[in-house]
Amino acid sequence: MLTGFLGSGKTTLLRAVLASADMADTAVIINEAGEMGLDHLLLETVDEQVLELPNGCLCCVRRLDIVTTMHNLIERRNRGTIRGFSRIVIETSGLADPAPILYTLAVDPMLGHVLTFTAVVTLVDAVAGQGTLQRHPEAVSQVAVADRIVITKTDLSPPNRLLTDLLDGLNGWAERIELPGPRELAQLLFAKPPAMANRRRFIAQAVAPEAAHTVAIRTISLILSEPPTRFAFARALGGLAAERGVDLLRVKGLLSFADRPDRVAVIHAVQHTIYRPEWLADWPDSDVRSRLVFVTRGIVAEDIFDRFAAFGPAPWTAAELTAAV
Repeated sequence: MLTGFLGSGKTTLLRAVLASADMADTAVIINEAGEMGLDHLLLETVDEQVLELPNGCLCCVRRLDIVTTMHNLIERRNRGTIRGFSRIVIETSGLADPAPILYTLAVDPMLGHVLTFTAVVTLVDAVAGQGTLQRHPEAVSQVAVADRIVITKTDLSPPNRLLTDLLDGLNGWAERIELPGPRELAQLLFAKPPAMANRRRFIAQAVAPEAAHTVAIRTISLILSEPPTRFAFARALGGLAAERGVDLLRVKGLLSFADRPDRVAVIHAVQHTIYRPEWLADWPDSDVRSRLVFVTRGIVAEDIFDRFAAFGPAPWTAAELTAAV
């Protein structure tokens, strides 16, 4: 999924991606706000594999259209009425909150069977990004759920400290990419992010002064000293998702389960949806502690720690990385 606020450069990036020979088997779904779509006119390779959803925001009034469009696209491919493709890009409206879109896609049984989710790539404008994040909650959500953050327009202005502090406070684990243009990013759009890739950078930020934000987004991190069973963990996280799923923007983590000690589980959840764990043969670095990171809206740390009290939770670091309400 490709997201980012209005003017962040999503269409420019897509044009570069579609121009790459390696991306020839890519289908694109474009969503726009407003009564008339324009993004498709800016793409140089518009054909039956580049689809535009009806006008409106994917994550609110029109959000179910994404499921219908995905179904139709896959069915047309299977019937041979369009060229074959092996990957799909969803470009959200600049005004969209990606979390409900991810949830809508995750709960569809057919899509869950035929598709493998790779990453949320969020574009942030180096020139206007600071003000955008301070004024628009949609932009905050776009950053909070990102697996990879691409800072655009750095040829016009290098990212300032206030912008990087805002990004660090909202999402400390996402891969951070700063390039003057998008052409080098074509191969990264579908690259699977490594598990907790930026753990060391996240910890360094967690003990730094807190960044100030204008919305109630909190990043809460914890260590579990007692390995849970898979069932007990599912009850704890599932109960939180059931009661506060709308405000549970993202959960990521690495866990050792008491009933599966030979593997390391990569945990991933969005809102009400808890994905099946991905299994690693070993820990990705020297830190073998089970840890979880929650990006929430309006959920306080005490609620999170209470849910996992049976597993000896403790703050991941000496200080929580928390956005001010």
